[in-house]
Amino acid sequence: MTPGSKEPNAEQSHYWNELAGPNWVDLQESLDEEHAPLGAVAMDRAQVAPGDRVLDIGCGCGYTSLELAQRVRPGGLVLGVDISTPMLERAGVRANEAGIANVRFENADAQTFAFEPSASDLLYSRMGVMFFDDPLAAFENLLRALRPGGRMAFVCWRKLEENPWMSVPLSAAAKHIADPEQAPGLRGPSAFADSDHVRSILEGAGFGDVAFEGLDMTITIGGTGSLDESVRNMLRFGPVSRAIRQANVQETTEIAASVRDAVAPYATPRGVRMESACWVVTARRPSSLE
Repeated sequence: MTPGSKEPNAEQSHYWNELAGPNWVDLQESLDEEHAPLGAVAMDRAQVAPGDRVLDIGCGCGYTSLELAQRVRPGGLVLGVDISTPMLERAGVRANEAGIANVRFENADAQTFAFEPSASDLLYSRMGVMFFDDPLAAFENLLRALRPGGRMAFVCWRKLEENPWMSVPLSAAAKHIADPEQAPGLRGPSAFADSDHVRSILEGAGFGDVAFEGLDMTITIGGTGSLDESVRNMLRFGPVSRAIRQANVQETTEIAASVRDAVAPYATPRGVRMESACWVVTARRPSSLE
């Protein structure tokens, strides 16, 4: 590595190992509740089948990898990859506790890791592909891991303004800090909101049959507990947590109060329920590359 250069996705590695990863492990059950319905739709569109060899990109604490492992039985295998050590440690524990043996986990950067060529029937990701420093290079690398004719399915967020679960609390935080939606140096959750942009990346990497399906769903934000508990969780993980990282104690207290007021109308006995908007993206590796 040349002087002054840095590894690809170095800031993401720091974020998911030192900041977000530990919080995700602590809030694992709440975050699974939030994301699981979205990931399940992408699995259905992927037509996961017994015997499939699946590469789960950005597997985090392992929820999706374990679900995929159940779906590919008998004969199938799942490799979950992530750059977050604490999240992968939790994933390994969950697999052992569940007695699921057809899954393994790799601490790896999917943009650069030397995957076994053509070893996967399916590339899958639930909100794990929007953060690469160089998405074109990442998908070129992932294409090599997919067998000719193999398929890909992932789910990603659409525009901020189409996602009240993000925009409402961020607007509340904006009363106290400037540009709360920005995450300096990091790819944001809406980085794949523009379907034309995503199509250009995937087709440029060599994928074909690229298709987008809009998915609009009410999801639970911050867990299924009380309103106050949900707000505390929102401040620990998600768009607001990134926005307030540099806030002082007084600002954080004010932000918490404003966020609580903003999301209170969405509180239900099942937690804070708000609308989300995603893309379910599917594609294939051509059977023969020209």
